[in-house]
Amino acid sequence: MGGYILKRLLSAVPVLLGITVIVFLIMAMIPGDPATAILGSYATPENVERLNRHLGLDEPLWRQYFIWLGNLLQGDFGRSFALNRPVLDEILDRFSATLILAGTAFVLCSLLGILAGVVSAARQYGLADKAITFVVILGISVPSFFLGMMMILLFAVQLRWLPVSGMYSIWGGGDLPDLIRHLTMPAFALSVVATGVIARLSRGAMLEVLRQDFIRTARAKGVHERRVIWGHALRAAMVSIIPVLGIQAGFVLSGAVYIEMVFQWPGVGRMLVDAILKRDILLVQGGVVFVAACYVGFNIVVDVAQSWLDPRIRT
Repeated sequence: MGGYILKRLLSAVPVLLGITVIVFLIMAMIPGDPATAILGSYATPENVERLNRHLGLDEPLWRQYFIWLGNLLQGDFGRSFALNRPVLDEILDRFSATLILAGTAFVLCSLLGILAGVVSAARQYGLADKAITFVVILGISVPSFFLGMMMILLFAVQLRWLPVSGMYSIWGGGDLPDLIRHLTMPAFALSVVATGVIARLSRGAMLEVLRQDFIRTARAKGVHERRVIWGHALRAAMVSIIPVLGIQAGFVLSGAVYIEMVFQWPGVGRMLVDAILKRDILLVQGGVVFVAACYVGFNIVVDVAQSWLDPRIRT
């Protein structure tokens, strides 16, 4: 297992390097002069030239990349000129909010998706299977941002059951119940599509396992059907379900960007959008690389969990 983990960690290095190259080139190709955008009304030719020299933007593109990459490897993500603070500090402050939102949405979609898939497979072609399939297809078809806006209109504006936006109330609040009230709508809106995908693929994995000989043997021995489904079949199906969870974790993390904008959630996604609008290059590059590294790390954990369930994967 140790060798397999080391192999996965080493394979992540070129992926992360590729991400840094792509992010850097995309930001370099954006039209306009970053120094002019940063200086605003103070963008005189002298000031622009001085700031370009200070930021290293007057260097060749390849040299700019390696300077930035070298600083990145030392843990120096640079300094945000729009916020006048270290990029890493701002990312870590915002990431806790994104982690709460994306983590809650991922737990919801994992539990509900697997539950729906197992029930649907156990009641194949029955009423429960047809009802779950209908709801799942409907959930997959509705964009998360549109569902979020409809939820705001219904539950916040019309019924006034839940707050419209933010992470905590402006006046008072700040405790766990207040957080849960603000978290309910964005977490649900973010988890709906992923729940549908997990449910459909969990159903397929369960149906494949339920046709195996060891399931017939367990039933022939008189093992209770509930134990057959949840004890034997689900454990075998998890080998196929776990990679799906890893993919959907990336979807949830990336989907948090527009959900945070819809609900004004103070996370990394909203920070990145604001930074792009302000041409805060170092903040955008640092934020994207940090999120990508988290996603790669989570996928390594998923691969290790899958290899633990099925040791044949390590070979």
